[in-house]
Amino acid sequence: MKFGLQHPNFTFDGEGPQIVDKLRTLVGRAENYGFESFWVMDHFHQILNVGQPQEPMFEGWTTQAVVAGFTNKIKLGTLVTGIIYRHPSVLAKIGASLDVLSKGRLIMGIGAAWNVDEATAYGIPFPPVKERMLRLEEAVQVIKKMWTEETATFNGKFYQLNKAYCNPKPIQKPYPPIMIGGSGEKLTLKIVAKYADACNIFGSVETVKKKLEVLKEHCRKVGRDYDSITKSKLGHLIIDKDKDKVTQTINRFPEERRRALLGGAGLMYGTPEEVRRQVDAYRDAGIELLIVNLEPRMELQTLDLFASEVVKKL
Repeated sequence: MKFGLQHPNFTFDGEGPQIVDKLRTLVGRAENYGFESFWVMDHFHQILNVGQPQEPMFEGWTTQAVVAGFTNKIKLGTLVTGIIYRHPSVLAKIGASLDVLSKGRLIMGIGAAWNVDEATAYGIPFPPVKERMLRLEEAVQVIKKMWTEETATFNGKFYQLNKAYCNPKPIQKPYPPIMIGGSGEKLTLKIVAKYADACNIFGSVETVKKKLEVLKEHCRKVGRDYDSITKSKLGHLIIDKDKDKVTQTINRFPEERRRALLGGAGLMYGTPEEVRRQVDAYRDAGIELLIVNLEPRMELQTLDLFASEVVKKL
């Protein structure tokens, strides 16, 4: 089992230069603890169940470019970039640039996007779900062409390229791993089976088992080696040696968020011993990379405890 850390909330990071200092401390500590990867969301507004839309939210790719400058080995990605926000050829260029500048540490997280309110606010067209899925499938093909061919030409329904250069090419060969986020059984997981190097799903242990069985069947149908795809999961973590403090933290959540986290979203919570059992359950279900969000008001303390009492012992 490998571990990743996501930082979805900048509200408690201070202001101005303080934010960079907080990121440097947070990611540096995760890197020293042996975390495999560090992630940020690709959103322009803060999302509900994390905060309010008006709260601070940095552009994800710019943020990871800065993080690359003060880290050495931890892998970097967005969880995940919505394909409607950037033309895939431009996204391929951004990703190639980050992979080179980070000395080969990019994981390309990509998905069909879901936040219609955010898109509407920014004036970004938000097609129906079927079109977004078709765009996602084309986008992954475009990105691979840009990363592996001297000049990329593509003639799809939504995207057309004519001898596009992407130089320098990414350092990772044949190309940086592409992680597709989402767990729609008919479309998303089929695209994962056809094109992705990793998937990211969400939910309880039971949900994860079900989704991975669906992915396995899609792999069988398209002739893909199921074991060649890294299975990752994103989850929120609340951990404390004092179980009463865990309960108090959960009870402070707004009711809607509390229902979402406790209602099958895959919240991991409890004492270190209890969390270790929960992590073991996800590993037994087939998860190979566990990415966690930590409570933003006590992020560093939680990271220290999780790393020493769970990551190190597993």
